[in-house]
Amino acid sequence: RPQLMQSGGGSVQDGGSLRLSCQASGYSDSRYCMVWFRQVPGKEREWVAAMFTGERGEQSTWYVNSVKGRFAISLDNAKNTLYLQMNSLKPEDTAMYFCAAGPPVGVACFTEPNEYNYWGQGTQVTVSS
Repeated sequence: RPQLMQSGGGSVQDGGSLRLSCQASGYSDSRYCMVWFRQVPGKEREWVAAMFTGERGEQSTWYVNSVKGRFAISLDNAKNTLYLQMNSLKPEDTAMYFCAAGPPVGVACFTEPNEYNYWGQGTQVTVSS
């Protein structure tokens, strides 16, 4: 059974940076999506960044508008680890962050959390003003 193990996160000041990691094991699909979501108490889980990887290793990435230009999703295939580099953090980025893995829709990724069966355990990111 695929497993996703998260690390990183923590507390930073407004404008600071953090990097989240999500190490995958047991996931053998040749075409897949890996996505970062975040959730604050009382609100729905929202997607933040997504990456599609194809059979030949081709990749596509997408970002929610609120993080474009500040966050970067990347994948180290040798380490089976997905990253989310978060720069210029804002207090509104404060949330529990989750990584998820699942099948693509064509060459794109679902952005609804209920389309994903495999999840990391979550890691808290707190940005103070």
